[in-house]
Amino acid sequence: MQHSAWHDAIKKYLPEHYYSKINDFLGQVYGQGTVYPPKDKVFAALQTSSLEDVRVVILGQDPYHGPNQAQGLSFSVPDDLQAPPSLQNILKELADDIGERNHHDLTAWAEQGVLLLNACLTVPAGNANGHAGLIWEPFTDAIIRVINDLDRPVVFILWGGYARKKKALINNPQHLIIESAHPSPLSSYRGFFGSKPFSKSNAFLIKNNKKPIDWLK
Repeated sequence: MQHSAWHDAIKKYLPEHYYSKINDFLGQVYGQGTVYPPKDKVFAALQTSSLEDVRVVILGQDPYHGPNQAQGLSFSVPDDLQAPPSLQNILKELADDIGERNHHDLTAWAEQGVLLLNACLTVPAGNANGHAGLIWEPFTDAIIRVINDLDRPVVFILWGGYARKKKALINNPQHLIIESAHPSPLSSYRGFFGSKPFSKSNAFLIKNNKKPIDWLK
C-alpha cells in the first residue's frame, strides 16, 4: 500500500508486523495462480479515496472473480465489460432514486470520496470468497474503525447480511448508517429496491454542510 494518511491510521488497529504478513500473503497467492484484482489494484480503494476526502463508505464482500472485472473498488467493473447482476441492480435503484447513469465503472464515485471497500481485497479466479478469513478482515475492519473515529459525519452504506455485521464497528453518533438487503438478484426484491441510499446519503451530507456526491458522474 502506498504510504498515506491511511497507512498510519490503520496501523494503530493492527497487530505488530501485520503489513509484512499482508505483503507475504500477496507474494504467495499471486505467485501460485490467477488472483483478482491485478496486484497493482489491490489497494485501489484507499489510493483513489483519501482519508481526508471520505464522505461515504459502500462495503462489499470480495472482488469479482471473473477475468478483467475487478478494479479494487467494490461493485465496480470497467465500462467495456457487462455489469454483473448486483451492479445492474445498483444502477436500477440509482435510476429510480436520482436518475439514469449511463456507465457502470464507479471510479468517479471513488474520486469524490466514496470509499468502495471490499471486506476481502483479493479473490482467486473463479472462487468467490476464496480468500475469506485468511488475512484481510482485520485490515478492512481497521479501515472501518479509522473512519468511525473521524470527527466529522460519514455515511456508511451496508447492503446485505455480511456488510450489516460490520455495523458493530460503527458507534460514532455523528455518522449515518443506511442498511438494506443486498443488491444481488437473490435478495434485491426483499428490501434493496426502494431503499433510496443515494438520495438519503446526499440529504445527510447537505444537512451537515458537506458537498453531496454526484452519483450520475
